[in-house]
Amino acid sequence: MIKDIIVQLSVFLGLTALVGLITWLHCRKAARSTDTTREYFLANSGLNWMFIAGSITLTNINTDTLVGWNGNQMLLITWWELSAVVGLILLAKVFVPIYYRYNCTTVTELLERRYQNRHIRATVATIFLLGNLFLFLPAMLYTSSLIIKSMFGLPATIAGIDTIIVLSAFTAAVGAAYAIIGGLRAVAISDTYSGIIVLGLAMLVVVLALNAVHWSFAGIPAERLTLIGDSHSLLPWPTLFTGMIYTQLYYWSTNQTITQRALAAPSIREAQKGVYASAAIRLFIIPPMIAIPGVCAYKLFGNLGDQAYGRLVGSVLPHWLMGAFAAAMFAAVMTSYNATLNSSAALYVCDLHEKYAARKGSLAKLSMGVSFGFALLSIVLVPLYEGAPSIIQRIQSWLGLFSMPILSAFITGLLFRNVDARAVIATIVFGSGLYAVFTFAWTPLHFLHLMFITVWACVGFALLLNRLVFGRQARLEVARIGEILKAALAS
Repeated sequence: MIKDIIVQLSVFLGLTALVGLITWLHCRKAARSTDTTREYFLANSGLNWMFIAGSITLTNINTDTLVGWNGNQMLLITWWELSAVVGLILLAKVFVPIYYRYNCTTVTELLERRYQNRHIRATVATIFLLGNLFLFLPAMLYTSSLIIKSMFGLPATIAGIDTIIVLSAFTAAVGAAYAIIGGLRAVAISDTYSGIIVLGLAMLVVVLALNAVHWSFAGIPAERLTLIGDSHSLLPWPTLFTGMIYTQLYYWSTNQTITQRALAAPSIREAQKGVYASAAIRLFIIPPMIAIPGVCAYKLFGNLGDQAYGRLVGSVLPHWLMGAFAAAMFAAVMTSYNATLNSSAALYVCDLHEKYAARKGSLAKLSMGVSFGFALLSIVLVPLYEGAPSIIQRIQSWLGLFSMPILSAFITGLLFRNVDARAVIATIVFGSGLYAVFTFAWTPLHFLHLMFITVWACVGFALLLNRLVFGRQARLEVARIGEILKAALAS
């Protein structure tokens, strides 16, 4: 028993160290820029399409995804990943050319340029930051710790401290080291090489899970195998044409954590190649990883919720591979964690500190200090997620509190001219309040339908406020819309 643990731990530490060594070797050879902001947050525009694809993929695929989606134990949730392909194509064809045209470091910089107002940039950046700090970062730490604890059957406490907290602190420390010391370049390179391990072992789990149920789903309830959800299911089919479209548009095209990778390419074409490669991975590799193990776990063990993936892996994976799989799961969360941490630092430094505070001292030191503080906060917030019935559903439903109001700001800014930024800032507050009412007080429809309602209610509210309160007549930029569509088709 002790020998097995030593072997597994050695494999885990060895693979983790190998990725770190390869990352360091790549970063050491890279050309550096005297522009500290572009070097630290955009890797001096030096990421080729492979690193962009790898980083986008691994930024999204983490233990939230593997634990949360498989925790639903049904095939229906594959639509979240399949529809993401549409979001990535929109990023490549529409938004990448726009961000490059405006020479953006952060996505919020586009809002400042379109509205000619720095305060809307700061407002949206602050909301992004709050989402990262209170939703994504602690959830990543919690789910990664939960799966490691489930796989190895660890006790509830270690030295009197909650095991989840101990594991979360270790993950945060290593993930933050990449983001703090190496910037986006180190994050993207480690993401890509970690991705080889993560995707390879996750697909192996799919094969082993199917083998464990003799490649048969017989006896599993039909509602867990269908791809067409009815009105009472987790994902009714009409939602694919309402809120699903907009949540994917928000996540893949206006989310700093994702788009920052595409903004770090040497050219638009290279960025688009990376995004297309990520879309191909999303279409062909990710769906079986996030659904089939959960369904197999249902047949083997029953309804386990978020415990399903860890229980299944511990059951079907050979002991000699447990260390490698632990390294893969650690890499999955670390890559997402350090990516989110780096983008959070970019939002604070570029959109808030440089705009409102006197620029003194080293930017690198400021970024490091901010990242360290964010990492500590995320550890402190981990207990908020313990005991959640479905971590991924909680994240997806709460996301609408800020995602749809922010998306409406982009839609309004890109489609209309002569809109007062103050009307849009007020609309973001209105949209968050509206969706909060839908979420916590009155929920007449599925949350994805409510996202659809929220985003267009926000656009309408902004235009109405712009006219009645600020006395400005918004103009729909038909010519600009045609120009965008033409450029998208050409690319």
